[in-house]
Amino acid sequence: MTSRRLTVVQLIPALHSGGAERSTLEVARALVAAGHFSIVVSAGGRLVERLKAEGSEHVELPIGEKKLATLALVPRLRSLLKEFGADIVHARSRLPAWLGWRAVRGMSQPRPHFVTTVHGLNTPGWYSGIMARGERVICVSNNVRDHVLRHYPRTDPSRLVLIPRGVDTQEFPFGYQPDDEWRQRFFAEFPQLAGAPLLTLPGRGTRLKGHAHAIELLSDLQARGVDARLLLLGAREEGREEYIDELEKLAIRLGISRRVVITPARVDVRDIMAISTLVLQMSTSPESFGRTVIEALALCRPVLGFAHGGVDELLTELYPAGRVAMGDRSRLAERAAELMRRAPAIQPLTRYRLADMQAATLALYQDVAGPSSAAD
Repeated sequence: MTSRRLTVVQLIPALHSGGAERSTLEVARALVAAGHFSIVVSAGGRLVERLKAEGSEHVELPIGEKKLATLALVPRLRSLLKEFGADIVHARSRLPAWLGWRAVRGMSQPRPHFVTTVHGLNTPGWYSGIMARGERVICVSNNVRDHVLRHYPRTDPSRLVLIPRGVDTQEFPFGYQPDDEWRQRFFAEFPQLAGAPLLTLPGRGTRLKGHAHAIELLSDLQARGVDARLLLLGAREEGREEYIDELEKLAIRLGISRRVVITPARVDVRDIMAISTLVLQMSTSPESFGRTVIEALALCRPVLGFAHGGVDELLTELYPAGRVAMGDRSRLAERAAELMRRAPAIQPLTRYRLADMQAATLALYQDVAGPSSAAD
């Protein structure tokens, strides 16, 4: 008996950006490298070109549109699964999971195996419950696993598999520093960030990322006589102008506007993290995982974050000095000053690596599909 050459179809609403989308591409890349067939079904997006360049196929279907007509896509999806000879259908979001589950259930035996990944702490209820119906349910953190078991107590715990997301240690090498040419360009673009320790909060332009907490932290540090600069990296997004205006007015009111920069998403995130004195994780709602935590630690950069959700889980294990209770403003400033003065040593990652996540996911696929004879 040998491992099977598998055909895996991943289902996701779209391929624009985000943790689930990145995981989709990372697993697709590993499937192709291992000689399997990789197909992704989504409504498309800027990552499709990269997906195809890395050897996967893409089928464009609007499986994430939350409207009644989307249910009519089930027969089309079922036909695609038959056409591809799918062994595994892996759903990474709720509406695509409902479509995939219905498509698989309507097929005759042998039919594809249905796998899900719970990427977030979705609002409990029947709609979110589809994510607990996989033959295997991948949980990206213990926090997510606990969430599933708490809200869907009928779920067999043996079907839940912990596979944390991982950071590419080649993309984020330990101790990396950008070259002088990059530094000169960066500080020429943002001269107000030069000459003092840099605090960076990477995150989309949503209130949940806690940008206001970071601005208040900078103000509190200034009141303590600690000089610093703040970069809200990736917060300036189209459609978020009112929110950004609110943040800018807060910085003005606190007298620190000249020390704060708010940028759109950038491609040099690694370089910016690498020169940061502290990387902040200020999410006001518990994160399911907290990828920026392991990216920063992989680079050997200290992280300061609120101790809840997946971020607390990561910091407790990897960098407990960076944990602060949610909303404890005084302690946040105190701990930031301590870390800026003398941060505890950071060790190279031995877990939470991209290769670990990819290997564990492919092993799960093989386990679900079962072995086959060499003739297969």
